[in-house]
Amino acid sequence: MRKLAALLLLAFFFMNCGFLAVNYRRDLPAEVLEAEYADTASQFLEIDGARLHLKDEGPRDGEPLLLLHGTGASLHTWNGWVEALGSSFRIIRFDLPGFGLTGPNQDRDYRITRYVQTTKALLDHLGISSADVAGNSLGGHVAWRLALDHPTRVRRLVLIDSAGYASIDGRPVNVLDAGKVPFTRSILRRVTPKSMIAQGLRDVYVDDSKVTPPLIERHYRMLLRQGNRDAMIDRLNATWEDREADLPNVSQPTLIQWGAQDTWIPVAVAARFEQSLPNARLIIYDNGGHVPMEELPEVTSRDARAFLLEAPPPVSTEGD
Repeated sequence: MRKLAALLLLAFFFMNCGFLAVNYRRDLPAEVLEAEYADTASQFLEIDGARLHLKDEGPRDGEPLLLLHGTGASLHTWNGWVEALGSSFRIIRFDLPGFGLTGPNQDRDYRITRYVQTTKALLDHLGISSADVAGNSLGGHVAWRLALDHPTRVRRLVLIDSAGYASIDGRPVNVLDAGKVPFTRSILRRVTPKSMIAQGLRDVYVDDSKVTPPLIERHYRMLLRQGNRDAMIDRLNATWEDREADLPNVSQPTLIQWGAQDTWIPVAVAARFEQSLPNARLIIYDNGGHVPMEELPEVTSRDARAFLLEAPPPVSTEGD
């Protein structure tokens, strides 16, 4: 029995060594990925210690609409919205530091406060005094914190399956805790199976047929961009900033959009946001998961358009 146990342990060890060897991946140079995924609309700006990948599209006299993506995504998550809304709004979207073609922050600071600081610095650079802001997941968290900390800069909010609550009914709202485990963290920095990316996308979509090989490949290669895996781990270990109690101070008109089948941030969180925000309305999409603006761009952009084109709200004059 001892010999059998030893043989099984040895076999397990070699199988795992084989898995690690097969899935070991080097970082990809930024210039390689820029050649593949940047286009004529892409800009690269040095903002707040990062080289931001930015797209600024649509009519310059249109109302500015800033779009903020979620963890592990990039500005490409908004392609459907840009196609639907690009003739009506000046749409600004960028890869948040640590993701997409932007790459890591020089100081490895990925707290929400820092993302808000970077977003405000970008608006300052572009000369945009006030914008409508939409954000998904992490981007939603950054959006409502921007509205809270700099109210004059945000006219309206669209929160899509937004992060920002640490727990609901005593249960943690965090599906990415694996990155906090030291052993797992060290492995994830260099061992990146494409199957893990594919499964993650299936988790956030409802319709698996929409998780296409090009979609998987883009997410996979963006993660391999030099510095992004280290940044992902740093982001997952960033200090949590508890500002839930301040949500009632977010006075901007807010549209909450949520996928009923979101397995990452459950729909119960949507109700919590609706209760906490004083000027909010909620739309739930029965066939939506964690990224309904990407999976269901037609209906989500239509609802966002109707909300954003309502009579403009008064601009707050309290603080910045």
